[in-house]
Amino acid sequence: MAVVVFGSINMDLVVRTPRLPTPGETLTGHTFFTAPGGKGANQAVACARLGVPTRMVGRVGDDLFGEQLRASLRSFGVQDDGVLTTPGPSGVALIAVDDTAENTIVIVPGANGAVSIADIPRLERALDGARALLLQLEVPIETVVAAARAAHTRGVTVILDPAPALPLPDELYALADIITPNEHEATTLTGIAVHDDQGAIAAARALIARGARRVALKLGACGALTADAEGEQFWSPFTVTPVDTVAAGDAFNGGLAVALSEGRSFDEAIRWGLAAGALSVTRHGAQPSMPERNEVLTLLAQEHL
Repeated sequence: MAVVVFGSINMDLVVRTPRLPTPGETLTGHTFFTAPGGKGANQAVACARLGVPTRMVGRVGDDLFGEQLRASLRSFGVQDDGVLTTPGPSGVALIAVDDTAENTIVIVPGANGAVSIADIPRLERALDGARALLLQLEVPIETVVAAARAAHTRGVTVILDPAPALPLPDELYALADIITPNEHEATTLTGIAVHDDQGAIAAARALIARGARRVALKLGACGALTADAEGEQFWSPFTVTPVDTVAAGDAFNGGLAVALSEGRSFDEAIRWGLAAGALSVTRHGAQPSMPERNEVLTLLAQEHL
């Protein structure tokens, strides 16, 4: 029931500010820290902390950040034998988080931009015995398609997080078993504004029409919307007090993948994703905010009290 993650590994450079700056404005922040991140690595840590064997396939640079990033993955229990050290800088993300927990993120790909078709054989070896593959779009799109194809031909469930949003080739829609955009990404992919329930339904239907089998549209504090050829369903969120929304979507995808890898139903997997995402926003940082399995189980149990 292993999970494989193919994607980005970044060092996050995070500043806390009273509010997000407007264009051309200089603000004084009150906190700065660095933390391992990258959507791929975040999702790998999310899965490992939820108790399933997890392999990461990607690249880091040969700089100081590169070894720190590999060490961090190992410290969370992620198998990093699929991570290649490549000449040049590691990927970084510049993140501003305001006092309401909203954020802006600028990514510099670094070694993530060197992830290529040459990495697919390493992925194929990692997929032996795997139940799910998690993909994102912080590595070159042609490589993402090749990775999805490799998993699909082996019968491994492909979960695609289309972030950062960009136009997707038709083949990728067809290869993804589940696509998990947030409101902004769904809007970018479909051109349909996701500001209310009607917009969310219309965007999800548009993604199904393009070939996606299932859509899990992440709606932040409003929960989620799932859709397939049979219809749509809204899912209520867990009520928490957020302090930092960075990587909440990665926690959701980790919970979803773990539950599916364990043979749970799709409906159960959505609740796992929502619980993991809710817990993650109650803590600062990306990977350090990922919940452990007992925390998710406790939150899910409270739902039924």
